[in-house]
Amino acid sequence: MRAVSNSVILRCTTVAALALVAGCGDYDLRGEVGGFSTADAVKTATTNRPAPDARGVITYPNYQVAVARPGDKVIDVATRVGLPAVELARFNGLQPDDPLRDGEVIALPRSVGGGSNVDIATIAGTAIDEAPADGSVRTATLEPAQPAATPAPVPTTGPEPVRHKVKRGETAYTISRLYDVPVSALAEWNGLGSEFTVREGQFLLIPIKNQPAPQQAAVPATNVTEPGQGSPTPTPPSATQPLPEEEVVVATPAPDVTAEAPTTQSNSALGLPVTGTIIRTYDKGKNEGIDIAASPGTAVIAAEAGTVAAITADADQVPIIVVKHNSDLLTVYANVDKITVKKGDKVRRGQKIASLRGGDNAYVHFEVRKGFESVDPEPYLK
Repeated sequence: MRAVSNSVILRCTTVAALALVAGCGDYDLRGEVGGFSTADAVKTATTNRPAPDARGVITYPNYQVAVARPGDKVIDVATRVGLPAVELARFNGLQPDDPLRDGEVIALPRSVGGGSNVDIATIAGTAIDEAPADGSVRTATLEPAQPAATPAPVPTTGPEPVRHKVKRGETAYTISRLYDVPVSALAEWNGLGSEFTVREGQFLLIPIKNQPAPQQAAVPATNVTEPGQGSPTPTPPSATQPLPEEEVVVATPAPDVTAEAPTTQSNSALGLPVTGTIIRTYDKGKNEGIDIAASPGTAVIAAEAGTVAAITADADQVPIIVVKHNSDLLTVYANVDKITVKKGDKVRRGQKIASLRGGDNAYVHFEVRKGFESVDPEPYLK
């Protein structure tokens, strides 16, 4: 991809020349130089990339990216945002010690800001590792949850850019043509450097185009009369032509798109922890479980017989319960209240272990984990 053909050199020279002209002032060249028009350029003009936070992170509603600083390697960015270097490198098709260009954008595999500082995967793994082989239970006092060190990031306002993953054979030029954006803007947004080099598996942010100014509606022409002549009288509607019948449109109620809670069957692997409605489904890397809403104070029950492996709390001191079952299976119940069990207790399927909180927080976040990995709970509930 680093080989530069004559056509590419010509293209780069043209871009540099236009940049030089742009730096000399704001000139409107549309239709002024030998028929040359900048109308198409105006249509593809892009906005500036949002500024990152103190860690170099830009937060969008559905994902986050990190911006590299001078001299950074992948491991430096990983340390700064609080992710394992191997995980961050693998997600971007890199190695932890690979150097990065100043301003280069690195896609983050998961959220790195705000929320609970409790690592449920670590709690679950520790519960498995520390479980005695004879089935007995050891108890220990958990340290209270510490406040989150980093406040929740505020998502960048405005449209969210498309995130493009570079395929084999693609170049910055082919990608810029694909999305109809200037290659120079693509390079600026992603820190591609002067050679516009991209690599297979790299994530690129596609620059957001400037929104055109809204066009004003044309003002209808009015008849102008001479002073003293008065205004013309409008022609009345003809009495011989009946008015058209009005069509009455009956509003159709919007369909209910809320996912229904699965039925609780006696032969299902796990029972439903709350009889309610699933308001958020499982999404690996974004939502590691499902959220089930019901009336405040509704009982939260154990999904299967097991042992309470851990009881802790998130940064807002909202309790989290982890129950260990057979075959290294764990269930997690977060955002609960009024816990009725303690660590080390044996629980049976359907036994009440807590209640739902009040107000808008009347839901349980329910996770199923096989060892360290979260899995979709719904197949277990059917």
